Amino acid sequence: MARFQYVGRDRKSIRKGIMQAANQREAIMKLRDDGIRITEIKKMADTALQKEISIGNPVKREQFIMFLRQFATLMRAGVTIVDSCVILSQQVESKALRRALIEIADDLKSGNSLSEAVRKFPRIFEPLVINLMQAGELTGSIDESLDRLATHFEKAYVTRQKVVSAMTYPLIVAVLAVGVVIFLLTSIVPMFVEMFSSFGGELPLLTRFVMGASDFVQNYWYILIAIAVLFSVGLWMVKRDDKGRYMLHSLLLRMPVFGNILKKAALARMTRTLSSLFSSSVPILVALTMVERVVGNEVIGKVILQARDGLERGESMTGPMMGHWAFPPLIPHMISIGEQTGALDHMLERVAEFYEKEVDAETDKLKAMIEPLMIVLLAGLVGTIVMAIMLPMFGMFENMDNM
Repeated sequence: MARFQYVGRDRKSIRKGIMQAANQREAIMKLRDDGIRITEIKKMADTALQKEISIGNPVKREQFIMFLRQFATLMRAGVTIVDSCVILSQQVESKALRRALIEIADDLKSGNSLSEAVRKFPRIFEPLVINLMQAGELTGSIDESLDRLATHFEKAYVTRQKVVSAMTYPLIVAVLAVGVVIFLLTSIVPMFVEMFSSFGGELPLLTRFVMGASDFVQNYWYILIAIAVLFSVGLWMVKRDDKGRYMLHSLLLRMPVFGNILKKAALARMTRTLSSLFSSSVPILVALTMVERVVGNEVIGKVILQARDGLERGESMTGPMMGHWAFPPLIPHMISIGEQTGALDHMLERVAEFYEKEVDAETDKLKAMIEPLMIVLLAGLVGTIVMAIMLPMFGMFENMDNM
C-alpha cells in the first residue's frame, strides 16, 4: 500500500490529510465516496521502515522470462491486455511484479497504453522492454513482441549463466586455497616453530620462508586486511569513473582465456539485442543508443556510439567496427550483407547464435581444463607447507641415525 497526501473540499470546509491506497486512482475513489472533491493529490515517498530491501532488479530474471511467456500466451489466446495483467498478477511469484501489474491494469482501464503503464516501473521494465512493447502496439503484434522479448532474455540469461559459472569455479577454489593456507600458517606451522628452534642447526630455506610467512600472517594480519579493503575501494572508485571503467573493461577483454569468453558473451548480447530491436521496427538510431546502455561493456559500447554518430553523418554503421580489436571481422561483414539485402535482423540473429554457441564451447572447455589445474594448485600450496615442516624432521631423523 502507498501513502497519498491530498487537499480537497467537502460541503463545509477545506480538507487535508494523508491516506493509504493501492494506487492514486483508488485513493481518489475512496475520497469521493467520503464526499471529498480532490483539488490536489500526490504520492508520498516511503519511509525507511516501509521500503523493502532489494538488491538489483526486484524481479529475478527467470521469473521475468516466465511472465513474458505467459503474457504472450494469454494475448495469443485472445485474452485482453487488462485481463491478462489481472490474471498474471494473481500467479507471479515476485511481490514487486504483482503490485506493478495491479497498477498497470488500473492504468490500462484509465485509457493508457501498455508501454506508458509499464514505463512507471523502470526497475522492473527496462527500456528495451518498453520500446519493444511500444513497437508491438504500433504494429498490432504485441504478442509477438512479448514472445521475442522472452526469447531474447532467455538466450541472454543462459549465456550469462554460462559465463558466471565458468568464472565462479576458479574463484571458489582460489578462496578455498587462501583459507587453507591461512589456517596452516596460523594454526599448524606455529606448533613446530619451537621444535625447530631447539634443533640449533640451520633450517632449510623453504622452512625459513614458510615460518616467516606464518609469523607475518600472525603479527601483521591487519596489513593484509587493509590491502584487501584498499583494493575493493579502489575497484569501486574505478567503476564509478568513466575512463577508469573503460580501462577496466578493456583489461578484462584482453585477459588470457577469460577475456575471450567475456568478449564473445558481450558480442552475443549486442547482436541479440540489435536483432530484437530491428525485428520490432525500432528506428536504428534509437536501437543503437539502447544497445550501448545494455551491452554491459564500455569498450564495445563506445564503438556502438561511434557507429550511431557515423550513421547520423550518413556513413556506414560498420565503419568504427572495421579493424577494431574487440570486433572480429565476422560482425561488420555480416552487418554489411544485412544492410545490402535488407535482412539485417536475421543476419544479426545468426551472429548472436554463433557467438552463443562459441561461449558454450569455450566455457565447457575452460571447466574441463581449469578443474585439474586448480586441484594441482591447491595440492601444490598445501604440499609446499607440509614439505617445509617435514624437511627439518627428516634432517633430525638422519642425525639420530648417525649417532
